[in-house]
Amino acid sequence: MIMRNSELIMVVLLLAVLSLCKRNSLACNEREKHALLRFKQYLTDPTNRLSSWSLTEGCCGWAGVRCDNVSGRVFELHLGNPEDSGTSTLVGKLSPALLELEHLKFLNLSLNDFRGTPIPSVLCSMSSLTYLNLWGASFGGLVPHQLGSLSSLRQLYLGGNPGLYVDNLSWISLLSSLESLDLGWIDLHRDIHWLDYVSQLSSLSELYLPHCQLNNMISSQGYVNFALSLTVLSLPSNNFSHNMPNWLFNLSSLLALDLSDNSLVGQIPSTISNLHNLNYLNLSVNINELNGTLPRILGLLSNLVALRIGNNSIDGTISEVNFAKLSKLKYLDIHLTSVVFNVSHNWIPPFQLQHMLLRGCGPKFPACGSNRFVGQLPHLSPNVVLFSIANNSLSGQISSFLCQKLNERSKLRILDLSNNALSGELGHCLMRWQSLTHLNLGSNNLSGEIPESIGSLFSLKAFHLHNNSFSGGIPLSLNNCTVLGLIDFAENKLTGNIPSWIGERTHLMVIRLRSNEFFGDIPQQICRLSSLIILDLANNRLSGSIPRVLLGTQEDLILVVKGRKSTYTNILPLVRIVDLSCNNLSGGIPIEISSLFGLQSLNLSQNHLMGRIPEKIGGMKYLESLDLSNNHLSGEIPQSITNLTFLSYMDLSYNNLSGRIPSSTQLQSFNALDFIGNPELCGAPLLKNCTENEGPQGDENVGGSERSWFYIGAATGFIVGFWGSVVHIYAREHGGMLTSCFLTTSKIGFTWRQR
Repeated sequence: MIMRNSELIMVVLLLAVLSLCKRNSLACNEREKHALLRFKQYLTDPTNRLSSWSLTEGCCGWAGVRCDNVSGRVFELHLGNPEDSGTSTLVGKLSPALLELEHLKFLNLSLNDFRGTPIPSVLCSMSSLTYLNLWGASFGGLVPHQLGSLSSLRQLYLGGNPGLYVDNLSWISLLSSLESLDLGWIDLHRDIHWLDYVSQLSSLSELYLPHCQLNNMISSQGYVNFALSLTVLSLPSNNFSHNMPNWLFNLSSLLALDLSDNSLVGQIPSTISNLHNLNYLNLSVNINELNGTLPRILGLLSNLVALRIGNNSIDGTISEVNFAKLSKLKYLDIHLTSVVFNVSHNWIPPFQLQHMLLRGCGPKFPACGSNRFVGQLPHLSPNVVLFSIANNSLSGQISSFLCQKLNERSKLRILDLSNNALSGELGHCLMRWQSLTHLNLGSNNLSGEIPESIGSLFSLKAFHLHNNSFSGGIPLSLNNCTVLGLIDFAENKLTGNIPSWIGERTHLMVIRLRSNEFFGDIPQQICRLSSLIILDLANNRLSGSIPRVLLGTQEDLILVVKGRKSTYTNILPLVRIVDLSCNNLSGGIPIEISSLFGLQSLNLSQNHLMGRIPEKIGGMKYLESLDLSNNHLSGEIPQSITNLTFLSYMDLSYNNLSGRIPSSTQLQSFNALDFIGNPELCGAPLLKNCTENEGPQGDENVGGSERSWFYIGAATGFIVGFWGSVVHIYAREHGGMLTSCFLTTSKIGFTWRQR
């Protein structure tokens, strides 16, 4: 028997080898081989993905080329970029030589770069194609109507090309064999009949139309006749502003429905129960327009794996009965709603959630409260990956949650308990949660020292403890968290020196230690933090001089500042905030600080700084907020400051500045209080006029490279919400004495994405 098994294995292996040899030894059609080589000539291949494409090799063995096992004719081209980093991108345009591949059925050119060129007509003549994938390939212009002639197409993916647009979608109805269609990020708003045309596709199974600027889901014919085979309908991030149409609930075969990030109005109808096969339902972020009571009928959708209805005006009560049949549920999002939980404290759910978003809800869990979750934290399944229950009124000892008994190692990666009423000390049970990458315990009533056990969280990337009552120093063991990107310990009672090892954490993007009792020098090692975006050490007892600040390394970052999303790459300067105010710093302002071309907010107020304002301060042309007040700065205000055209807040009061205030529309728009307390200063907006001898030194031409000062280092990928200091407002009593330092905040959300 053993011999027979061995012989069988040898035969299988031999057949596999012969099959492979046959594929590589297939006779390549010479005409198609030369056509492919001409196709290659139109492309730039920086990583030599097509290096095997040569005259000396048969084309059936080339990378990405598949030939028919019998005829040797090319029938598939797999040339999609295998990475989304752009490093393996093919660049150029499509050659007409593709037409010579008469038997080509499969063509994948996704995630390459065709430089915004139109989709070429050559593709519209390749009638044998059944699969065409141009997703994210940087095509632009009008989507050609001639694509409707590809009557054999079963899968068509044109999405991810925001430069494309459609004027008339009627051609799509000609693709009667189409099973999967993706037009995401293509502008479709010009055709109000899009729904009529798409619903004529009798074989359609999957439809993806996110970010298409669509305005309605109402048929001009009065009815919609989608195929019963439709299993996926994805229409998020459009402009729908009406009730959910009735035809949706006739799609009984649907497995996934996504209508998130629109402006849908009205209630979720009870007929949603018709969609009994649904695995995934996403109605979240409908600009708080969906309202009314959450229909109990949702509890009958027994196949649901993911339910997302957060960020709406939905209310109602959920009890154990609603969850009784949802045994498959793994993802629940009801954050920012008014849904009330009415379950007993010892209730055991029939499901094991992996993701749970209850942030800012208005329910009671497990007891009734005043529009907030109240009571103690629940026990978690070890399979939960994300748990967010921030912005509620949960109370009790944090240790009861952290020290709960786990039958197996927890998979929890993201834990957000911020803005509750939790109390007590962290203790040493943190070491039980070694999968954590993001930990937010900010704005509670926690106290005691930060435990050394924090050093066992080797994967930690973001750590928020702000607005509590922690004391003692920053534990040495935190140095073990080598991928840490954000530290927010602001508004506690921490003391001691800022540790020098913090400069070894080169992934750090945000350091926020304001409003504690740290003393001593700012460590020079902080200059090694080439990835730093936000440095906030305000309102401590720090002394010594300001270290010279480094420029940065290379990557990209998406920031949302003042509600505006911006992507900063190696072309644009990166947003940055530096706040060292309300300390005991001395010496001068380093002239190197003017090289931070992307600096947006600089606050050095209420220190003991001396010397002149750096002459090239105007090089920081993106600066919006500048506060140097209440120091001992002297000399004239540099003329280059007039280059700061984005400046909307400035305070130079209570220094020893002299001479004429430089003249510009920007500077003269500020209040006289922003310059008061400088006896030798003159000119508008001050009432003191200047004599002829008090003119400026001259108009210095401050150039400044357009290059960016910083690109994010550390490619790991996480999402963080951060309330960072933007400006300081100072309260002055009569006589000009500074009495207090107040903080105003601006919510800054940023996405750190892997490239």
